[in-house]
Amino acid sequence: MSPVVELKGVTKKFPGVVALRDMGIQIEPGVVHGLIGENGAGKSTLIKVLTGVYIPEEGKIFVDGQQQRFTSPQDSQDAGIACVYQELNIVRQLSLTDNIFLNQAIKTKSGLLDYKAMDAKAAELLSSMGIKADVTKEAALFGMGVLQMVEIAKALLKNAKLIIMDEPTSSLGETEVEQLMRVVRQLREQGVAILFVSHKLEELFQLCDKVTVMRDGEHILTEDIEKMDNDKLIRAMVGRSVENQFPKQDNEPGDVALEFRDVTSVGKIKNVSFQARYGEILGFAGLVGAGRTETMRAIFGDLPIDAGQVFVDGKEVHIKDPRDAVRKGIAYVTEDRKGQGLVLNQPISDNLILSAFRHVSSGGWLNPRKVRDMAQKSIESLRIKTPDAQNFVGKLSGGNQQKVVIGKWINSVSNIYLFDEPTRGIDVGAKVEVYNIMNALATEGKCIIMVLSLIHI
Repeated sequence: MSPVVELKGVTKKFPGVVALRDMGIQIEPGVVHGLIGENGAGKSTLIKVLTGVYIPEEGKIFVDGQQQRFTSPQDSQDAGIACVYQELNIVRQLSLTDNIFLNQAIKTKSGLLDYKAMDAKAAELLSSMGIKADVTKEAALFGMGVLQMVEIAKALLKNAKLIIMDEPTSSLGETEVEQLMRVVRQLREQGVAILFVSHKLEELFQLCDKVTVMRDGEHILTEDIEKMDNDKLIRAMVGRSVENQFPKQDNEPGDVALEFRDVTSVGKIKNVSFQARYGEILGFAGLVGAGRTETMRAIFGDLPIDAGQVFVDGKEVHIKDPRDAVRKGIAYVTEDRKGQGLVLNQPISDNLILSAFRHVSSGGWLNPRKVRDMAQKSIESLRIKTPDAQNFVGKLSGGNQQKVVIGKWINSVSNIYLFDEPTRGIDVGAKVEVYNIMNALATEGKCIIMVLSLIHI
């Protein structure tokens, strides 16, 4: 089949970094084409080239065999390319209909918005994907699964030839993931091309017909998925064999660091009890919505505790807010790195010291040398891919952003570390690095609590 979209020899450069180098890919109609690579491999840059956000310095883009030059996202959309991003482009205060018809509203002959026609079409599009919802209600009332389908409905409304899905299952529960997979297969049967970007290898094998692997901004291989296996994909991604994807280090647990006794936060968690010890990693597993994150927020003083007792080092404590939790030696790597973990428009160095001011200041003033040394140490030890510490965090890939969040809290030199979905949206090599960091902290005698969805294990 002739490709719907083809890139030839595409190169995209940033100061100090070649993000894409002579990149090529062919995406065919009615094919689910997987795209994988380590964090920083260039996947996000490739997506932004395809969607007209970035203009490459070299190379050519073809749609249906015709060369295109995208100078804006609108150019890409006009050519039939749509993208469902990991962070959904949803206006939560607007109705589902308004979100689907943003910038493409149906109007009456008098020029007014034709909500009767738009509501009917919105309901039809969602129904075709198995979603029964009141499209007149605001988006904030619906879960991630429905909102993801709203994004796909936008693409279908534009008759997109290629739909790019960037980590589409990262925030979905098990039932929602199954629904998304059904929709992807349905779109494939309709002849739509899908570029499916994911770090979850099992999803690639379940859904994809082909897979392309990127590394360091370059094309490594494109192959039929049936000719690949787990080990081959991992070797292609990281350039080496990853023998132990789940490294476990046995330590002798010490004293109880943190204890919950029948803790309740009304409407969030009820009668939660557990003990976490120094020198061990305690896992919190469960489906999305089970209350795992709410428990972490209660530990960190971000949710009120209405009943029960909390003990740190055997002494009962009343944690008033996150600042109080940090004073008590508790660190929290949140699930939402962009919304809660980072200041995206600030340099990496500034983010890495956000929880460690006392370690890099003297007399109330930051010590530039200490800030520089701490940032450089974190960049090297966590293998953060960046030209320098002054690069804005918002310019990093998702996995490298996650490493900055972890580095920020490691620099706080805390005693109790809460890791909420620490490997969400990062590649298998980076996951091993995160697990090794957690093992190292436990070996140092720290208390580690790790939250993980059952479907993400």
